[in-house]
Amino acid sequence: MRKSYIQASIGLYSNYFLLGMVNIILSSHMTYLTEQWNTDRTGVSYIIAAIGFGKLLSYSSFGILSDKIGRKPLLLFASIAMAVFAIGIPLTTNYYMALIFAILAGFGNAAMDAGSYPALVEIFKKKAGSANVMVKAFMAIGAIILPFIILFLSEKGLFYGYAFYLLAIIYMMNLFILIWSHFPNHGEVSEAFETDRKFEEQNQKLNPDFWKEGIALIVIGFTSTALFTVAQIWLPSYGEQVIGLAVNDSVKLLSYYSMGSLLSVLILAFILNRLIRPVTVLIIYPILTALTVMLVLTWKNASFMVIGSFFLGFTTAGILQLAITIMTELFWRKKGTVTGLVATASSIAAVALPIATGLIAKKGDIAHIFIFDGFVAAIGIAAACIVRFRYMRLVK
Repeated sequence: MRKSYIQASIGLYSNYFLLGMVNIILSSHMTYLTEQWNTDRTGVSYIIAAIGFGKLLSYSSFGILSDKIGRKPLLLFASIAMAVFAIGIPLTTNYYMALIFAILAGFGNAAMDAGSYPALVEIFKKKAGSANVMVKAFMAIGAIILPFIILFLSEKGLFYGYAFYLLAIIYMMNLFILIWSHFPNHGEVSEAFETDRKFEEQNQKLNPDFWKEGIALIVIGFTSTALFTVAQIWLPSYGEQVIGLAVNDSVKLLSYYSMGSLLSVLILAFILNRLIRPVTVLIIYPILTALTVMLVLTWKNASFMVIGSFFLGFTTAGILQLAITIMTELFWRKKGTVTGLVATASSIAAVALPIATGLIAKKGDIAHIFIFDGFVAAIGIAAACIVRFRYMRLVK
């Protein structure tokens, strides 16, 4: 990486550090937001779904724009959109205005992804894989820190919205970092693409079947996102309503969850393709998720809830990225297309799961949401078994 790109890298990773906070900030404030918008927890889950809807709606358009006008304009838009969301949510008392702010955040998230991932490949070139793993690490760090900010504000009796305003301030500071940053020319062919060509030559003999392993990987794109979406939205509510934790203690569960995610990402970065194949991880992790969910549902005490939250974070981290990696390895002639299919399945889960689990919460116990989560994990396990069986036959 050139020294001239260091500032750009700081700006990119700072955005994802903040996105880790954005991903859990609404679910962390459900108690306040239900009163402010005169709704229930299901209503707040629909606002969270609106973020996914905004991302789904704009992802393909921003991808095209990224290749046409470059990465930087999209990243600047993302910072502005996220700052507006962070300012607007605690100020508005109108539920439908909150929906608009959430959709805008989805647009910002899509623009961030469409600009950041290609930029990281172009900046880090041969180390692009490690650079993308660090995106998850920075998101996890942000998600670890936010609950402690919320706890501090609560203990001092300060307005909960200050946590949102802090995000907005940092997003605007990061906007100026990105404005003054230099990015690689997105039109040039980089060393990364030379590496891609060598990779393609090595995989000429692969003859995968899209209707078998391809569909299974798309299903994993959905289930992997569904699993961490459910945890990020409903862990605090489960801790508060089922386990009987205080509001502040229930929010801390998201920190333990994110600690597990961070540790998982760091371990995967070290052991993948050295000690274990990605296709094996696709099976092991959802099995561990299902077991953890079963234990959380049966062993209802505060101490185990901390451990359970940590393991839920550990076992749901990185699966989506591994699914995309395997998909592009098998269907290397259409990398962009197949990546888009997995990403679309992921975005659908980000919209559908908050709505589906919100309806479950409205009609029954919060615990029923995690029973549903266990069934989703089972579907992910079945899809992963298909992928591993087919993959091992193909690479023989």
